[in-house]
Amino acid sequence: MTTESFIGIDISKRTLAVAFGDDAAAPVETMPYTDAAVHQLVQRLQEIQPTLIVLEATGGLERRVLDALHAADLPVVRIPPRRVHALAEATGRRAKTDALDARLLAQFGRRLAPPPTPPPDHTRQTICDLLARRAQLLHIRTAERNRLTSAPAAVRASIQHHLQWLNEEIRRREDEIQTHIDQSEDLHQQQRLLTSVPAIGKITAFHLAAVLTSIDSRNAKHLASFVGVAPHPRQSGPKEQRRSIAGGRQEVRNVLYMATLAATRCNPVIRAFFVRLQQAGKPFKVALVAAMRKLLSIVYAILKRRQPWNPALHASTSC
Repeated sequence: MTTESFIGIDISKRTLAVAFGDDAAAPVETMPYTDAAVHQLVQRLQEIQPTLIVLEATGGLERRVLDALHAADLPVVRIPPRRVHALAEATGRRAKTDALDARLLAQFGRRLAPPPTPPPDHTRQTICDLLARRAQLLHIRTAERNRLTSAPAAVRASIQHHLQWLNEEIRRREDEIQTHIDQSEDLHQQQRLLTSVPAIGKITAFHLAAVLTSIDSRNAKHLASFVGVAPHPRQSGPKEQRRSIAGGRQEVRNVLYMATLAATRCNPVIRAFFVRLQQAGKPFKVALVAAMRKLLSIVYAILKRRQPWNPALHASTSC
């Protein structure tokens, strides 16, 4: 009989804490977060052949370890921090150290048995990285534009020069994204289908094409939850509060929000749906979020059927 083994890896900027098991007696080793140490760790894990290796999403710090484990064909899952914190709360754990966090991750793997995270599509991952960089540049540009409105004469030329450079950098990142999309037949077709929808432009299509992977394995409701526009009920006994949205992929939700605002003006299906909700007394934000789900369900249907926008088909698409 094969004994199951679960590995937890807590990742920080300079060190890795690795729990070789999920019980209190399991050894925990701390090692430097370097390429050499990661290589040695992967070799050890290949010898152990664990049931599952659990990492916590740490804003990208985990990418080097995750990629190395995927390259070695080891079963690894990346877990959102809030789920790990919820387990700590549920088990009454108050202390926090790297070693305890690593062991908690291993316990998460045994108790909840999450499915392994699939290896990334490198083209899509590259596009996501470029989109993230574009978002950073946009944030800097907004700050510089705000400074320019009240900048003294001595620094106005410097700010204007920086704004010009930022505009060029943003265009370069967009050109790079488009080049990667054009090199992938699947992504190029998805972009063509998405931009056929009134109110979905090139930037929104970039985000949707890059992030909404494995579209055939999802349904529209799952997709709404994935993006973070699915309303969650809040009810206890006779008391029921207004439903609210939470979680999901913020970067997709942000571009979907702007696309939906445009769609309420130029997309006949979304506009009619939005107006109908407002006439029924729905508050603006409630109607707009419902319109976001409607637009997302249309996106799902278009990508699933591989057919461009057709208002006659999508007027009745459920949300």
